[in-house]
Amino acid sequence: MRIGIAGAGAFGAALAVALARTGREVTLWARDAAAVDKARENRRVERLPEIDLPASIDIVSDLDALLPCDTILLALPAQATRGFVTVHAEALAGKVLVACAKGIDLTRLTGQTAIIAEAVPSATPALLTGPSFAADIARGLPTALTLACADEGCGAALQAALSTPGLRLYRTADVIGAELGGALKNVIAIACGACIGAGFGDSARAALMTRGFAEMQRLAASLGARPETLMGLSGFGDLVLTCSSELSRNYRYGLALGRGESFDTATTVEGAATARAVTDLAAARGLDLPISAVTARMVAHDLTPHQALDALINRPLKEESE
Repeated sequence: MRIGIAGAGAFGAALAVALARTGREVTLWARDAAAVDKARENRRVERLPEIDLPASIDIVSDLDALLPCDTILLALPAQATRGFVTVHAEALAGKVLVACAKGIDLTRLTGQTAIIAEAVPSATPALLTGPSFAADIARGLPTALTLACADEGCGAALQAALSTPGLRLYRTADVIGAELGGALKNVIAIACGACIGAGFGDSARAALMTRGFAEMQRLAASLGARPETLMGLSGFGDLVLTCSSELSRNYRYGLALGRGESFDTATTVEGAATARAVTDLAAARGLDLPISAVTARMVAHDLTPHQALDALINRPLKEESE
């Protein structure tokens, strides 16, 4: 089975490398023809400059070259998924489409698989998510992820097809829970980065992670997710990783906010858009998500980190379970 990957950024390229090393046939598509020509010549991509791409990876810029693949991993930014699957809906009909982005669509306020199902009703949507850095996957370092698919037969087939000796996939049918865990932890990672960047300390970060996780669980439960899913790799596991490492773009963005520094806007920060989406979802459902709310305001530059801290610290005292 040839596996297609749409998006030759760090994560898409890393997955291509991991799969190709185990003998899978992989087609890696990128929109930029010049970048593809350069990658073919150098066998490297800009986002993973130290990793050689195996010769067995077919790097293409023509979407038609991707279409013979029955399974396509969508390694695109979360806010780009809807446009891609909508424009190419006819060509993607009947395929297994595995979203790899972690974010809530700002237009529809839904996760990635709902976007796929809406645009390509005949496709089988799935999700690959969890605590991972692209460089670790590309280097073959041990990594465990969640493979979420409502079709359990398809999920089992994908689990077998995409697992490698260094990449262990755990399967779930709770797509909503897996999507929300991956998306919402990015918001908390921005908050934790701002906390450290502003000099509030590790104790404050631990509090943000814990209370932020409670917010993740609260919103996910309101949308029908299973509580145990948020306790797994796609929720708690990813939260721990992204709130504690500068390899996380969302955490680095938060650090820049906390320090009052500029940030490279060419780097996709999924949590920035998701913070806005979470605010809208919480308002529609009457949920109190204070950390997410102040993070959205920091991203919009309506609050400084010190003002955000004051807003949180001065909230009425309450039971921890609330």
